[in-house]
Amino acid sequence: MLSRAASAVALVFALPALAVAQSAVPTIEPWMSPASPLTLVSARKTDRLAWMVYDRGLRNLYTAVAPDFTPRRLTSFLADDGTDLTDVRLSDDGTIAVFVRGSAPNRFDWIANPAHDPRGAERAIWAVRTSGGPAWRVARGASPELSPDGRWVLFTRDGQIFRARVTRPGPATAMDTGGVPFVSLWGRNGSPRWSPDGKRFAFVSEREHHAYIAVYDMASRAVQYVAPGVDCDGTPTWSADGRYLAFSRRPGTPFGLQRPVLSGPPPGTDRISAGPPTGGNPSTGCSGGFGGVAIGNERTSRSNMMASPGFFSAAFTGDYTLSLMVADIGGAKHIASPLVAAQIPAREVWHNAPKDSLFTSLAGMTWAGDHIAFPVNVPKDEWERWYAVPAAGGTPVRLTTTDGLIEDATSVNWSRDGGRTMYYTTNAGDIERRHIWAVPSAGGTPVRLSTGRGIETYPQPLASGRHVAVLHFDARTPASVALVPATGGVPRVIFPTLGARVPTAAHVEPQVVKTTAADGLEISNTLFLPKDLKPGEKRPAIVFVHGGPRRQMLPGYHYMQFYHWAYAANQWLADQGYVVLSINYRRGVGYGKSFRDAPFAQGAGNSEYQDVVAGAKYLQQHASVDASRIGIWGLSYGGLLASQALARNSDIFVAGVDMAGVHLYGNVIDSTNVAFKSSAVGAIDGWKSPVFLVHGDDDRNVDFAQTIGLVQLLRARNVYHELMVVPDDLHESMLHANWIDTFDRMGVFLKRFVWNREPVPMAK
Repeated sequence: MLSRAASAVALVFALPALAVAQSAVPTIEPWMSPASPLTLVSARKTDRLAWMVYDRGLRNLYTAVAPDFTPRRLTSFLADDGTDLTDVRLSDDGTIAVFVRGSAPNRFDWIANPAHDPRGAERAIWAVRTSGGPAWRVARGASPELSPDGRWVLFTRDGQIFRARVTRPGPATAMDTGGVPFVSLWGRNGSPRWSPDGKRFAFVSEREHHAYIAVYDMASRAVQYVAPGVDCDGTPTWSADGRYLAFSRRPGTPFGLQRPVLSGPPPGTDRISAGPPTGGNPSTGCSGGFGGVAIGNERTSRSNMMASPGFFSAAFTGDYTLSLMVADIGGAKHIASPLVAAQIPAREVWHNAPKDSLFTSLAGMTWAGDHIAFPVNVPKDEWERWYAVPAAGGTPVRLTTTDGLIEDATSVNWSRDGGRTMYYTTNAGDIERRHIWAVPSAGGTPVRLSTGRGIETYPQPLASGRHVAVLHFDARTPASVALVPATGGVPRVIFPTLGARVPTAAHVEPQVVKTTAADGLEISNTLFLPKDLKPGEKRPAIVFVHGGPRRQMLPGYHYMQFYHWAYAANQWLADQGYVVLSINYRRGVGYGKSFRDAPFAQGAGNSEYQDVVAGAKYLQQHASVDASRIGIWGLSYGGLLASQALARNSDIFVAGVDMAGVHLYGNVIDSTNVAFKSSAVGAIDGWKSPVFLVHGDDDRNVDFAQTIGLVQLLRARNVYHELMVVPDDLHESMLHANWIDTFDRMGVFLKRFVWNREPVPMAK
């Protein structure tokens, strides 16, 4: 019998053969049964942790506190209904946790509803006490900014800032429940940031071609602007004592790059130029990131004034384009009139050099100890870097002298003593894995903290300074919460406890193997060899291609949810007897920027496909592989490459599984077009092998039309395909039952057409 999720799936299957094959293929369910922590946060003033757990489709919040760190579930969402749980935050004292339930809206402003609830779905902020008790709904919204004392959340909606009371009981006014804006000002207002004492919050007010930093005072209920001018201010960050506020400043938009909003004053008015004539909020402006660089548009390309300074370029006096500003908020006076006196002054503590190609952005900056730290994309440097500028002014110092990937915002965190130590995740010194490193925020020699051959991400320093909490993985250990001593050491797992159903002993230790593509580029791959493989035996093989393409598969469980499952699926396939090769093709991360930005890829030539071919040829020549039985599977960009393989090389790949893949780059159907030739559909006449297609029709990453269009081409050429369509589901299914069905059906499909080499049925 099909599950509830599968009952909503449209299938094209040879049913008698399916029934026979299903009995011979073990279900993937035990491999996906461990409870998986997916996010992790720590309180600022006490040694308490909180994390979201995915447990067979149930998404709940857990917590643990010193000294024993015994895990405890806080919420009771006990249905596999596809409702996401994200944006976990803890109050400074760890007593209140807030989180968001519900998916982000799609381009039609529709919240995902994979369970097909006729009442629809919502995205809302929830809260729970870490001491126990039921969770409660706070307000409709997302990205909550929790006040330090846990009493309030700020969030943005429709370009305005809303506030809702977290703790109960409390006022029921619309302003206290997120019903009406708490701050309603001209501009697109957002990025609220509480001061450490919770008495103020700063925010950005973007206004078409300029932007301000504003500060709201909770006691006086007054807004003050920080050194307002004609430029683009952003990224506010508070000092640990709450007295100072740092922010970035870039030049305002020059005439040549301004979006025209009025051609002239309307009759009967004296308006010369302004924002949208009918009111509302700006939709473009400083977030475009010009910062002195001319952005091409039609007016630019036709102008004879390009060389005249200031028309199409913007810079400060002195010809620099980026400034770090600091305002003394604690010393500011609240003056109601005249209004200009209520503005808060700021001083410049650093700026970049004229025509600077190194320091071009302060996005993501944070106050760290006596410094202000920020990531820098260094030209011609293979690796990501962080720098810090003294808050009192001075020269930027490089913090991350290690050579390795620092992937995103979850890879970096700061000690709870005001940020005097930077903790970060990198693959420096161990390019196939991730480990936790530490460096003083004033600069110094980085030190690796987590030891062993595991994988550690999501560093969360504890308030006492004794430990750093991490998400931990290895070849046999699924996602776990662990503690690493702040002085360094082996991670100690505190969650979960794996039950007997988890096939830990059945896991194999993957091997990292290298292949060389046709153009000479070396590719790193992960090889899974079955445990029962006998000398001289020839086994069928499966190629796995990750999505992204900016991803890196590791020789252990992965820190991203789908790739965590993909690793489990590859172990499951190896346990069935397949040789499995996971390919880290070019344009992925982890091997430097030259590899990540390799030329002639994607729609410009799909050069990464040759890395897939190199992997397949490696398998063809492997002593334990039957070269006539090689299949392929992948999701998203992996689905794209799986379809490429079947279209271009049905002589190598006898069957494939394409989950939510892209099949046509762009929208030009022209056999001479490079993007068309780079697509799977450009080689559609060579597609002979059977394919299993899987796609949810509310996919927000890959348009469902990509699968619609491919099916028409396969039908027209009588190519055998099996189709699994999931109404209302996303790019990666939100329903656990659906994942079990999907992988189990994939196992059946591969058993039939790769392992058994069944004759391909005639398409109907």
